[in-house]
Amino acid sequence: MDRRESLKSMILGSMAVGLTLESCVTETPPEVIEDKIWKYTYGRTPKEAAFDEELLLDQFFEDQELQTIKTLANLILPPNEQGTIEQAGVVEFIEFMAKDVPEFQVKIRGGLMWINNYCKTHYQAAFVNCTEVQQKELLDKMAFPDMEAEVQVQEIQFFSLMRNLVLTGYFTSEVGIKELDYKGNMPNVWDGVPQDVLDDHGMSYDAEWLAKCMDPNTRGDIAQWDDEGNLIS
Repeated sequence: MDRRESLKSMILGSMAVGLTLESCVTETPPEVIEDKIWKYTYGRTPKEAAFDEELLLDQFFEDQELQTIKTLANLILPPNEQGTIEQAGVVEFIEFMAKDVPEFQVKIRGGLMWINNYCKTHYQAAFVNCTEVQQKELLDKMAFPDMEAEVQVQEIQFFSLMRNLVLTGYFTSEVGIKELDYKGNMPNVWDGVPQDVLDDHGMSYDAEWLAKCMDPNTRGDIAQWDDEGNLIS
């Protein structure tokens, strides 16, 4: 099992919500972003909708921080033929989570500052401008810590949080779920006992009762109701 396959199996038991927001790391047209943002407003109360709007349309991380998160996310989960961090909206997901869970803010922002300071001290360049070899050398220090330590240092806690967010953001997106080959509950159509079986047992359906049953061919139709709550169709 390769690294990506092992990550897929790790994430199968954990599902979360992925939202797409406009930021400096995306090239998606604003109107497409707007459609994606408000795709999930069905069933929201006015209070919830107002909260969503405030949360979704605000930006917490600075553009430079978003670029660092993007670079880090691509190192944690490199692109392949099935999907990429960009296609999954992982950076936007992390931006959203930082606003939705305020305790993430100091941990992530502090971690981003630490890796940039480390890179400038050891490689004389910001993290995004370092070579991939240098970037991975730094990540190895955080990804493979001393397991005997009672309390892991902050940069290791930061990397653990970012790894969890990247995997959650990717494998709960459309491309990530397709890569998992997750199907979920798939509806089927059952139109009754086959006629030959009914004949063998001398049984038959009542024509009047059958007329009241749902037609499988219209199972995708949405019911229509009048103002008094009566079913129209």
